Amino acid sequence: MYFQLLDDKRECPGIYSDGSLSYDNPSPGPESNLRTWRYSPALKDLPVEYAQLYCGGRSLSSVCPEDLKNDYELISSKLRAFLRSFGESKINLSDNCFFELVPERFLLEFCEIKNEITKFVFENFFRPKNYRFLAAAQELLAEIGTQRLNIDESYMSSKLGDIRARNFLRKLRNADQHVDYDLFGTKTGRLSTKKGSFPLMTLNKDYRGVLKPNNDVFVELDYNAAELRTLLSLCGKTQPETDIHQWNCDNIYGPGVTRDEAKKRIFAWLYNPNSKDRASESFYDRDKILTDYWQGGIINTPLGRNIEVEKSKALNYLIQSTTSDAFLSQSIEISKKLSDQKSHVAFLLHDSIVLDYSLDEKDLIPELVETFSNTKLGKYKVNVSAGRNYGDMKRLSIDG
Repeated sequence: MYFQLLDDKRECPGIYSDGSLSYDNPSPGPESNLRTWRYSPALKDLPVEYAQLYCGGRSLSSVCPEDLKNDYELISSKLRAFLRSFGESKINLSDNCFFELVPERFLLEFCEIKNEITKFVFENFFRPKNYRFLAAAQELLAEIGTQRLNIDESYMSSKLGDIRARNFLRKLRNADQHVDYDLFGTKTGRLSTKKGSFPLMTLNKDYRGVLKPNNDVFVELDYNAAELRTLLSLCGKTQPETDIHQWNCDNIYGPGVTRDEAKKRIFAWLYNPNSKDRASESFYDRDKILTDYWQGGIINTPLGRNIEVEKSKALNYLIQSTTSDAFLSQSIEISKKLSDQKSHVAFLLHDSIVLDYSLDEKDLIPELVETFSNTKLGKYKVNVSAGRNYGDMKRLSIDG
């Protein structure tokens, strides 16, 4: 059964299927072979397949078959006109059901074309090997996107002597208060945010304190040198339990090299294919890694992605993509463990997961650290921080 939701919000139920709209019984039901364009939180726990995942996150317009392109462009222009009118009228779609704001005839036409494109994708694209991971990741990111950030403008009051802080505060007042991630925004799979999202990825560290938890504290879990640990895994090496940069000092570079020098040295060598460093190469065999994972202009990552890339960028893409997928996989597991708790995932930033945490559940933290640590690539060392706002995070010592 092919169907389309009329709105992504749970409080706005309604579907299109078989040429008609339904509001009274808006669930697609427990039928098998349910298919739609993309995931929505309204579809959580239903056995639905998503066309957007089959085509690698491409847009409706980019996968629209030739015989539908004229019709799709016409209906898309109508959609854009509606959205412009909503903006001019200051109608917030977050507070209104889309299907209540547009004519029913438009809904019927738009959903039918969307259904036809969805069907075309299922008939012409293969199910990706990492489909289940992508579906779970999309579910987590969509859930985060439904959560309104707790923004404390008063945090900026002591900084307003700086024009940059004043400009940020003006932007903050007009910014969306949700983080809207794009699972397919980068070639490697590293997370980005969509246009109009709260600018989490580019938020100045000096201004992070504007973000406060809705529970008691933020708890942040992040990996110690995640990309180097991925490199170790790709080399088939055992993960050290200690800080990896200090481990490199002690085991590769020898006495006289500081931790900071070791950190700069390894990254300068790793991502510059023309660099030479005999000590680094003797332990981290990047040529062998490329032989194992890069063939015919395509990186085949151990976690199921296939990425077209030239040789000069291949190692960079392999490490970034594999690290990102390992991180997302463990973030999904963390979210599952918190599914019946008050605490929840607040947001993800690079290789760290930030939890909106209730202190009533503080005994869970060692278990969450253990879960986050046990990646598909081996046991990664995890750093833990906590704070009353995101700008005041202090490192914690956790056993577990």
